[in-house]
Amino acid sequence: MAEAIEWLADGTPYSPRFGDRYRSELGGLAQSREVFLHGCGLPAAWANEPQWRILETGFGLGLNFLVTWQAWKADPRRPRLLHFVATEAHPASAADVLRGAAAHPELLPLAEQLQARLWGLLPGFHRLVFEGGQVLLTLCIGDTQAVLREQPFEADTVYLDGFSPSKNPGIWDIHTLKAVARCCRRGTRIATWTVARSVVEGLTQCGFVVEKTAGLPPKRHNLQGQFNPRWAPRKAPQATAAPPPRPSTCVVIGAGLAGAATAASLGRRGWQVVVLDACEAPAGGASGLPAGVLVPHVSPDDSLLSRLSRCGMRATLQQAAALLQEGTDWRATGVLERRMDGSPGLPADGSKARRDWSEIASPQQLAQALLADGEVSACWHHQAGWIKPARLVQALLTQPGIRWQGGAQATRLKRDAAAGVWQVLDAKGHSLAQADMVVVAAGYASRLLAGHGSGGLPLQAIRGQVSWGLRSGDGPAGPPDGADEKAFPAFPVNGHGIFIPCVPTGEGPMWLAGASFERDQDDTQRRPQDQQANFERLQTLLPATAQHLASAFQSSGPRAWAGVRCASPDRLPLVGPVDAALQPGLWVNTAMGSRGLTFAVLCGELLAARLHGEPLPLENRMAQALAPQRFSPLTSVRTRLNTGK
Repeated sequence: MAEAIEWLADGTPYSPRFGDRYRSELGGLAQSREVFLHGCGLPAAWANEPQWRILETGFGLGLNFLVTWQAWKADPRRPRLLHFVATEAHPASAADVLRGAAAHPELLPLAEQLQARLWGLLPGFHRLVFEGGQVLLTLCIGDTQAVLREQPFEADTVYLDGFSPSKNPGIWDIHTLKAVARCCRRGTRIATWTVARSVVEGLTQCGFVVEKTAGLPPKRHNLQGQFNPRWAPRKAPQATAAPPPRPSTCVVIGAGLAGAATAASLGRRGWQVVVLDACEAPAGGASGLPAGVLVPHVSPDDSLLSRLSRCGMRATLQQAAALLQEGTDWRATGVLERRMDGSPGLPADGSKARRDWSEIASPQQLAQALLADGEVSACWHHQAGWIKPARLVQALLTQPGIRWQGGAQATRLKRDAAAGVWQVLDAKGHSLAQADMVVVAAGYASRLLAGHGSGGLPLQAIRGQVSWGLRSGDGPAGPPDGADEKAFPAFPVNGHGIFIPCVPTGEGPMWLAGASFERDQDDTQRRPQDQQANFERLQTLLPATAQHLASAFQSSGPRAWAGVRCASPDRLPLVGPVDAALQPGLWVNTAMGSRGLTFAVLCGELLAARLHGEPLPLENRMAQALAPQRFSPLTSVRTRLNTGK
C-alpha cells in the first residue's frame, strides 16, 4: 500500500501511518552522509572494486540512495557497477520523492531521474537503471523479511534504516535482523542511527559486532559495526557455490534479442564478448520482425507470467529509452488489448500502482480504436507501445566490449578441461572462436548445441508470419483511397493477433497485422494462406480497419515477413547454466517464445546477475522458474560435450 505523506510547516516529511518524521531535525542530507555513507566507510571501502552491493532496509524518500549515487559519480575510483537494493513496504509517491530532495539542489538532477522511473511499484521487485546500466537500484516492495528471502545475494554494506523502533518495531525485530544477516558476508559493514537496546542486542545475537559512535545532534550516538559471527554461518545453496568469476572472455551464439541482450549485460560488467551468428547481419532470425508490440500480460490472479512480463517490460523500456530514437525506432503509444472472452482480465485491487500499468479501457480509447463502447471488453496498457526489434539488437551490440561476427554457423562445442577454455566449431571442425564461457542464445537452433533428444533442451519451433503495407498508397499493398486516418486506430491493438497502425520506415509509414502461430514449423517461406489468416484475425480484432484494407489483401496481397520463434513447454524462457558441475562455463538464454521483446533484456540481466552473484532483478522463485533444470536432466548435453561429438 502506497504511503500518504504529510509535509510539516518546516518542510519536514511526516508519516501519519507511523506517527514519525522521515528524517532528523537537522535534515536528511547530513544523516544520509554521516550516519550511513561515511558510517559504512564509503566511498573509500569500494575503491577499485569491480562492483559494490548495498542493502537498505526502508527506502523511504530515497535520500540515502541519492547521496550514495552522488558519491559514486564523484569518485574516480568508483566500482564499475553499483548495486543498491532497498526494501520498502509502503512506497512514497514519485512526487513526494522529488519534493523530499528539493531542498538539496546538488541532488535534484539525480532525484528527477529517479522520479521519472517511480511508477507502477506493485509488490515485488523493480529494477531501475541509471548511468548506462552502471547504477542499478532494485526496489523490493513488501515486508522486509519476506522480500529478503527472495533476494539471495551478499551485501558489502548495509544501511539499517526505518522509522523509530517504538513506532515501527517490525522492521527492527529479531526476525528482520536475521533476514538482513543472511544477506551479509563476513566483514559486511552496517550502520544505523538508532542505538535502541533491542536493536543492539538483536544485531549482536545475529552475528554483528557493533559499537556506539558519536551521533549528529541532537542525537548523542549512532551505531556502526560489521558482520563477524563467532560461528560459521549457514548459507543458502546458491550462496555456497563457487565464487563468481572475474570478467573474462565469452562467446555468445546467436545475434537475436536474447544474444544481444546477453552480450550487452556482460559487456557492461567488463567481459570481452564475441557474438557469433549464422546470418550475415544481426537480427537475421525471429528478431528481424519489422515491428512488434511491447505489452504486458495480464490475468485476474496476477500469474507468474503476468509478473514476469512486467519485470521484462520495465527492463526493455529503459533500454529503449537509453539506446533508441523515440518516434523512429520505438514509441510508448499505449496499447489497447481487446479481451475476446468478455472479461477485463485485470486483478481487482485497482490500486494506483496497478493503474500505472493497466486499467479498463475508457469509452474514448475504444472510440479511437474504432470499437463501440458497450459492445466489446478491453483494457488499456499505459506503458506499452511498438518497437523495431532489429534496431534494439543493433543498439545492444554496439555496447563496449562486444565484437560481432556474422556468417559463422556454430555446430559443435568442445571444452578443453585442462585449460578451462571452450571452442566453438563449425561443420568442418574449424574453430570459430574460443573463450572461457559460452552462452547459447540461438533460438530454436539452441537445441543442436545444448543437447537434443532425450534429456536435452525441450524446445519447440513456432512459425509466425505477419502482413504489412504502406499507409501512403504509393507502395505495394498501400490502401488506394488514402483514408487511413478514419479507418486506422490511433495506437496498436492486440488481443486476437495484433495491429500496429503506423511505424515510420524509409518508404513511408507502415501498418502491420498478424501474426500466425504454427507449432513445430521451422521454415520461413511466405505463405498466401497465412496472409488470409492474418486478414481473418484482423476482421475479428478491428472490423472497420479490416474492411478498409480488404482490397489490399484481396488483390496482390500485402507484403509478408515470416520467422521462427522458439518456445519451451511451459512458454517461459530458459536462462542459466546447463550443468554447472560437469560443464562449467556453458550457459543458455533461449526460448523467448512470442515475448522476446518482453523477456530478452530482463533475461540478459538475470544471466549476468546469477553469474556474478549479484542481486537479482526479479524474485528468486521467478528466477528459478526460468532455470533449464526445471525440465528433465540434460544427460544428452553431457554426453555430447564430453565426447566432442
